[in-house]
Amino acid sequence: MALIDILMLVGFALAAYAVVGNDSIQVLGTFIAANKQRPWWLLWIYISGLLVVIVTSGWFLNGGDPSFGLSNKYPDPTTVVTPFHILAPVVILVLTRLGLPISTSFLILAVFNPGTIATVLEKSLKGYFIAFIVAFLVYFFVKKAVDYLLADKNEQVAPVWYVAQWLSTGVLWAAWLMQDIVNVFVFLPRDLSASWLVVSLTILVATQGLIFYQRGGIIQKVVTSKSRVSDVRSATVVDMTYAVLMIGFKWLLMPNTPMSTTWLFLGLLAGREIAIALKVENFSLTNARGLIFSDVLKAGTGLVISILFAFLALYLAS
Repeated sequence: MALIDILMLVGFALAAYAVVGNDSIQVLGTFIAANKQRPWWLLWIYISGLLVVIVTSGWFLNGGDPSFGLSNKYPDPTTVVTPFHILAPVVILVLTRLGLPISTSFLILAVFNPGTIATVLEKSLKGYFIAFIVAFLVYFFVKKAVDYLLADKNEQVAPVWYVAQWLSTGVLWAAWLMQDIVNVFVFLPRDLSASWLVVSLTILVATQGLIFYQRGGIIQKVVTSKSRVSDVRSATVVDMTYAVLMIGFKWLLMPNTPMSTTWLFLGLLAGREIAIALKVENFSLTNARGLIFSDVLKAGTGLVISILFAFLALYLAS
C-alpha cells in the first residue's frame, strides 16, 4: 500500500470517529437521551443500517461520490493529502474530549480548501438564525399542545411516541449524512471504487458502535443540559424540526455548499429554550440565556480555531 493510501485511510478513520463523535450531539444526541433504557447495540444496529443504505445510495447515484456531490469543491486527496490534513480530525477529537461542539465542517473542509470558508460560514450563520426563529415559533405558538404532551415527564408514554421518535431520527440521520458526510469522505478519492466503499463503510459502522457504546461521550452533555430532551415526545419534536430545517438547507438554500450543521442545531436549541422559558412558569429565562451563551461561546471557540487552521493551510500552500 502506497504512503498516500495510508494517509487517506488514517485521515478517513480519524475523521469518521471525530466528526460523528462531535456531531452526535446534534443528530443522535436526543435519540440517545430518549432511549437510555435500551441496549446500546440496538440503537447502533438501527443507525448503522441506515448509514449503509444512505451512503451506498449516494455512491450509486453520484457516480462513486458518497458525499452527494459536495466534495466537488475540494481537491482530490490522492494529490494533496499530507500529515497536516490528518491533524484536523485529531484537533476535533481533543476538543470533543473537552466538551466543545466544534464545527467539523469549518475545520476539516477549510484545510482542504481555505477559500470556501466564507461561503460555508455564510450558510451556517443563516442556519443558526433561521433555526432559532423556527424553533421559537414552533415551541411558543403550540404551547397548549406541548403542555398537553409534556405535562408530566413521569407519566406513561404511549408506544406510538417511540415509533415516531425512531422514524424522526431516521429522517434526521439521512438528512445529516447527505449534508455532512463530505467532512469524512473528503479524505478519500472522489471517484470511489467498490473496495474503498466497503472499507469506508466498515470503518464508519465500527466507529458508530464505539460512539453508542459510550452513549455519546462527554459532548452529550450539550444535549442533556437542555429542558426535557430525555422525554421521547420532546425529542421527537426536536428531531423533526431539525430534519425539516436540514432538508430545506440541503435542497433549497445554497444547496451545493456545505454548512456547519452544529450551528443549525445550536440555533434550534436556543430558540426552543427561550420559547419554553417565556411560556412555562418553572423555567428561568436567565438560565436559558446562560445555556445559550455557553453553547455559542464553545462553538465560537471552535470557529476561531478553524479559521486559524484555514490561514495556516493557506500559508503552507503558498
